[in-house]
Amino acid sequence: MTRSITIGPDRTGRTVAIVNGTIVETADPAAPVVACPDGEIRPGAVCAHTHLYSGLAPYGMPPAEPAPANFIEILRKVWWRLDRALDRQALRASARDYIAKALLAGTTSLVDHHESPHFIGGSLQVLADAAEDLGVRALLTFGATERNFGRAEAEAGLVECGNVEETPLVRRLVGLHASFTVSDDTIRAAGELCGRLGTVMHVHVAEAIDDVEDARARGYAGPLERLLALDALPPGSILAHGVHLTADEVREADRLDLWFVQNPRSNEGNRVGYPTNLRHSDNVALGCDGWDADMAVEEAALFRIAAAEGDDRATGRLDAGQRLIAERFGFSATGLATGAAGDVVVREDGKVALVVVGGRLVVRDGRLVGADAGAIEAEARAEAARLWQRMATL
Repeated sequence: MTRSITIGPDRTGRTVAIVNGTIVETADPAAPVVACPDGEIRPGAVCAHTHLYSGLAPYGMPPAEPAPANFIEILRKVWWRLDRALDRQALRASARDYIAKALLAGTTSLVDHHESPHFIGGSLQVLADAAEDLGVRALLTFGATERNFGRAEAEAGLVECGNVEETPLVRRLVGLHASFTVSDDTIRAAGELCGRLGTVMHVHVAEAIDDVEDARARGYAGPLERLLALDALPPGSILAHGVHLTADEVREADRLDLWFVQNPRSNEGNRVGYPTNLRHSDNVALGCDGWDADMAVEEAALFRIAAAEGDDRATGRLDAGQRLIAERFGFSATGLATGAAGDVVVREDGKVALVVVGGRLVVRDGRLVGADAGAIEAEARAEAARLWQRMATL
């Protein structure tokens, strides 16, 4: 069955035709037409690194006491406690609320990195089902780790990476949490799995100096060198953060066609530093690392912090995410060009009025199509209360 839609003309006279999920030059004459004379058509935004499992955090997550003193304490006292407390219901509510808010903000693609140690098998399908139901484009992976239950935990995480059912909207990646929480054997296994699945790695790299120090203690020059030495980074792999990489390391990653994802608000909030050396790569996209996926807000934070840090290479990082998505989904172009993903947003007076993902209308008149954002949020709030109770026992 052919799915076609034509959007426009907008106030600039632009019309975008989409057939079977891809922007085409000539519109299907039988396609429904959605006019937007007061709006402006733009490509959908891409969040190139996030954590759907953190979607309940805004709903009253209790602060850690005493307050974490450093990055590792933030992980141990906050995020690693949260992910251990997740079950199917909480994850579903978190993902649906996060995705709903992302779409309403004009974000059409999410590159997710998931962890839930007590709910591994089936967890990615929960995320995939939420993406399919609400209509967001998603790259999904489980961040394999050994930090809770050793190699068995990592092996289960890698198995789950291969369990994702791929669809026109969903693709699977292989994931590792970070170099400092896995053994060489797990890293090798992850690299081999990339080959078997025909996909790439998604992993945190040098987010904090602790990751670098751990790799050096293991006999490597750093976490990037460790992952490369163990053949775990095929071209196109996605490296989140890169805050503590050297200029030469970034240049080498760029030569190997690896992607970096900068996460400005997260890095600022966790006080891990600014990834100045990412200026030496042309493959740097923008993510939010679990913060809300309003990418206009994230880009504004990027420009503010980049100006303070003297970084003049920040422009274009949000748009770069479209290239990353095109690589993984096989689109021949980006933006609104023929052959690009049929993911478009119409803004009126700066507000998101309409969103189309893969040719499917998912937001109209600023409201979700086929779902009630208020009901989704109400469920998320109820599940959040349960989640905080479980976290208190960990």
